[in-house]
Amino acid sequence: MLSRITRISELLELNGALFIADIGAALLAETPVYAPLVLEHPDAHLFSFDGDPRQIAALKARYGSKATVLEHYVGDGEAHTAYVCEETSGMTSLFKPSPRALSFFNGFEDFGRVLRTERVQTARLDSIAAIERIDFLKMDIQGSELSVLQHGTQTLRECLAIQLEVSFVGLYEEQPTFGDIDQWMRAHGYLPHSFVDVKRWSISPVVRNNNFRIPFNQLLEADAVYIKDPLALERYSDVQLKRQVLFADLFFDSPDLAVYCLRELTARGVLNQTALQHYFALLNEPRINTAD
Repeated sequence: MLSRITRISELLELNGALFIADIGAALLAETPVYAPLVLEHPDAHLFSFDGDPRQIAALKARYGSKATVLEHYVGDGEAHTAYVCEETSGMTSLFKPSPRALSFFNGFEDFGRVLRTERVQTARLDSIAAIERIDFLKMDIQGSELSVLQHGTQTLRECLAIQLEVSFVGLYEEQPTFGDIDQWMRAHGYLPHSFVDVKRWSISPVVRNNNFRIPFNQLLEADAVYIKDPLALERYSDVQLKRQVLFADLFFDSPDLAVYCLRELTARGVLNQTALQHYFALLNEPRINTAD
């Protein structure tokens, strides 16, 4: 039986390369939403960035020839100080951890303990010649997301969806937070689509059930998904609509967005009604995870 990825690609009559980028791609926890597509689709390619050399070998082993793995800190193209924390904490950043913020949350004084500092050179996304374009971008780089966006507008000009970590409480000094990111995204033609994950954390010193990882109500951060403005589909090319259908279904579990874009494709005469019928049939079938 053909996979879901293959069947959706066929009903969309989708041809040509799909370019995915992940900035801050360390394999620390969850499987990225794009992994099944990159590993299975013959025309999908991943640009995987991580400035921490400890992460590079695992990324190359995971994706092989399907990825271009780049050991870059991405940002404004200037030199910065990297604050290196314990590898599995995910707290290494170009921003200095804020003692006041870390002490507010249980456990974060340990997570954010700086082991050493080092001077690093960042690369502007727009200056990386290896990247032709980006169709989907994922970022989790501990506060530097806004800098990447600001210095990557040309490379991102065709980007349809961006998933990035946004902070409700900055854990680093002078870190841009959710409001800063949201303002930039809206000003550049994106609307919020979903929160993939909303992380809450317990406030020090109160602990629930002897486990400080069990939260009460305090918001900490989230993975937010922004999509190219769906209220302005006239700005989408035909192939961009097809790619957005693919991302909506495979990455975001948003069949309503997929159907919305499919209806536009049928209205344009790019696809016929059969494509919609096939997609509705597919929605009634169970999903199988092929990432691992």
